[in-house]
Amino acid sequence: MSDLTTAPAKTTSPHVDAGDEGYSKDLKSRHINMIAIGGAIGTGLFLGAGGRMAGAGPSLAIAYAVCGVFAFFVVRALGELVLYRPSSGAFVSYAREFMGEKGAYSAGWLYFLNWSTTAVADITAAATYAHFWSMFSSVPQWVCALVALAVVLTANLISVKYFGEMEFWFSIIKVAALVAFMCVGIYLIVTQHAVDGHTPGFASISDHGGLFPSGVMPMLLVIQGVVFAYASVELCGVAAGETEHPEKIMPKAINSIMWRVGIFYVGSVVLLALLLPYTSYSDGQSPFVTVLAKLGVPGAAGVMNLVVLTAALSSLNSGLYSTGRILRSMSLSGSAPRFTGLMNKGQVPYGGILLTAGFGVLGVVLNYIVPGKAFEIVLNFASIGILGTWGMIMLCSLLFWRRAQDGRVTRPGYRLPWAPYTQIVTLVFLACVVFLMWWGGGVGRTTVYCLPLIAAALVGGWFLVRGRVREVAVERQSLGE
Repeated sequence: MSDLTTAPAKTTSPHVDAGDEGYSKDLKSRHINMIAIGGAIGTGLFLGAGGRMAGAGPSLAIAYAVCGVFAFFVVRALGELVLYRPSSGAFVSYAREFMGEKGAYSAGWLYFLNWSTTAVADITAAATYAHFWSMFSSVPQWVCALVALAVVLTANLISVKYFGEMEFWFSIIKVAALVAFMCVGIYLIVTQHAVDGHTPGFASISDHGGLFPSGVMPMLLVIQGVVFAYASVELCGVAAGETEHPEKIMPKAINSIMWRVGIFYVGSVVLLALLLPYTSYSDGQSPFVTVLAKLGVPGAAGVMNLVVLTAALSSLNSGLYSTGRILRSMSLSGSAPRFTGLMNKGQVPYGGILLTAGFGVLGVVLNYIVPGKAFEIVLNFASIGILGTWGMIMLCSLLFWRRAQDGRVTRPGYRLPWAPYTQIVTLVFLACVVFLMWWGGGVGRTTVYCLPLIAAALVGGWFLVRGRVREVAVERQSLGE
């Protein structure tokens, strides 16, 4: 990537988002940097990589690398928009400016679909991790899920400062654990120390079907799950609205995502493939826990399981945070329920957070009815929300680029490289992922078949809220905003 200056745009945006008012600016540079890391390391890697490795084999590393590049394009495009005009409404606010209220409405509710279902996945993952310890094995999965939701919800409602501190330490734990695991893995490979009777090295790949043990198609079919693993990379864009001097902090945080993806995602998967044959991994158990358990180090698997439990709670915490801000931006424009615009004394938009948590309760019910399939079901619907959110970000970026070409806005020095081709290629990639979801059959195909229902719900919802949207717009015009 070219080394571009990070100077802000010379002109300021004429657009004003009412949803940006009332927030404190308590997030510091260290918070944003670690939020960016936490957004790139979560449940999708710690839990989901096990089942994907079992299905696609070592080629999973290729899938992570390809999706990581497009995830970086998305967050880089968002970063350019953030430096143009920081907003807690993030891409919803930008969609409102470049596509109108209909665009903002669609972007916001697709993002809510993303995080409301991701919250279900996260509490499911937390409940699954808890069952690793024998003391919790007799506790129903839905009870563990409910406790996880209650704890994170309570912490998220205090203040953004507490959220930032929590994410800071959650991310420290995740990064430290991954670094420690990678050091152990490299040591085992260099010393040829056997793991569960297998000598680590390239033989773990070559003697078990090679890079594509079941062909190329399984790798393509897991891509939609890999996209889920990168969910929340856009979180640092939302956090920019509660940050002092985002023009200084954001470029560094966003640029670091690329090498973090390369080291932590691709590097970890390569090590997992070298340490054990892909057949040793399974769905429902963290692959890191699998390795340490087979290594026989006393307590090591339990420690790693505690780390991945932290990752799930961190992701849930991030989801409640971001949807609260997005829904408040929508509420103050009339496209979300009024109560989602309410803030407490800690300057936290608790209405939107409670709405997302309410859908998390549905996840508790899902864990009660189908505990074995809960993660897979919500994973697919979360992926649809993520794809829609990323698509809206790239559309906003494309429209922003076009306005810049027309001279109506000035792009900041920190830019998405190779525009507009980057946006177009990314949008094509996202469309291909939807096709692969359909092609793979099963729950993925069912999810794609639900797209017309999601579209119909969005259209129906717009007809319900458009009257209030117009009222709010007229009221703001009369106030001179």
